Amino acid sequence: MKVGIVGMGYVGLPLAVAFCEAGHSVVGVDSDIAKVAGLQGARSHVEDVSDETLARIGPQLLATQRYAELSRCDAVIICVPTPLTRNREPDLGPLLGSAAGVARVLQRGQLVVLESTTYPGTTRERLVPLLEESGLVAGRDFNVAFSPERIDPGRTDHTMRTTPKVVGGYTHECLERAIELYETVCDRVVPVSTPEAAELTKLLENVFRSVNIALVNELAMLCDRMGIDIWEVVDAASTKPYGFMRFEPGPGMGGHCLPVDPFYLAWRAREFGCTTDFIELAGEVNQAMPRFCADRVARALNGHAKPVRGSRVAVLGVSYKAGVGDLRESPALKIMHLLADQGADLVYHDDYIPELPELGLASSPLSDALAGCDVAVIVTAHPGLDLDAVLAAQLVVDFRGVTAKHSAANLVRL
Repeated sequence: MKVGIVGMGYVGLPLAVAFCEAGHSVVGVDSDIAKVAGLQGARSHVEDVSDETLARIGPQLLATQRYAELSRCDAVIICVPTPLTRNREPDLGPLLGSAAGVARVLQRGQLVVLESTTYPGTTRERLVPLLEESGLVAGRDFNVAFSPERIDPGRTDHTMRTTPKVVGGYTHECLERAIELYETVCDRVVPVSTPEAAELTKLLENVFRSVNIALVNELAMLCDRMGIDIWEVVDAASTKPYGFMRFEPGPGMGGHCLPVDPFYLAWRAREFGCTTDFIELAGEVNQAMPRFCADRVARALNGHAKPVRGSRVAVLGVSYKAGVGDLRESPALKIMHLLADQGADLVYHDDYIPELPELGLASSPLSDALAGCDVAVIVTAHPGLDLDAVLAAQLVVDFRGVTAKHSAANLVRL
């Protein structure tokens, strides 16, 4: 089988590798010429895919900027970003642009699957009409389905093959075609009745996490006022064998999904005359965490008779999660901008992010970052972080709870 994938990012590239390893050939289309050139030279830009893996699959993966190459594919999967506008509303520009590109080369009998996270109704109301501009009719001349991506960058315990794949088809035949496609790379495919059900499934998964993270973040802010250790409370509550699921507080949510998906659903709900106060409130709480954390650093410095202005602040970890070099919606960037606005002298250490051009900074070795700093701030605790070295700093602020088993006069936790 020949599979086309539009978008060679954190979702599309691992998916391409999975299909190649299952014995298929893949055409990977991306508008970024640097990504395409890198893939052509077996150089990966995604941590979950090694250069060695790309070299091994070799000619099975054709990386290109040309949509015309998709005309020879049996199936085309769209995996492009679905960001928010400045007003926190859905920006379907990349998705619609990709769909228009596919429509220009669409062939009778092909299957088109959308994997990009979006609001219920996108596949039927936006994707299908664009594809039908080809002159072909969905459900008769070609097949359409929606199957939400479930990629968690940096994770190894749940892989593409072992994570169940939800699929919703435009028609029953479309569903059967999509199941047949994904059964070659996934151990379990979960069919649902419509594309809308599949679209909402992904949003529910991430809204569930967003709401529960907001709850524990709000509790963390309350604990800060009350002088209670939130980590001790979470640990104690987690001993209950039923009725409780552990969520941990943090400096805010990052990545493409959690900070974005709830707003897609809230926006769609307004189109139906409904308000999703619970979901929107969770988003507001999580968006407020970077400012709370910046204020917490300021208060910690104040407790040591130091102002933010002129203080050397060492930020440890700037990617949005541990073990990956992904800066999308990273709360660390927001915290750093807030501290910089207050006059802090910023330095950072992150083995996964060599440079932050927007702040004019480059990552320093841990020892250099800690040398002479007035406060070391743990924002993202990457694997292998030397806590002993960190705790030797004059003042440490931990937003990830990795120092929960330590007690020291110079240590402040969220």
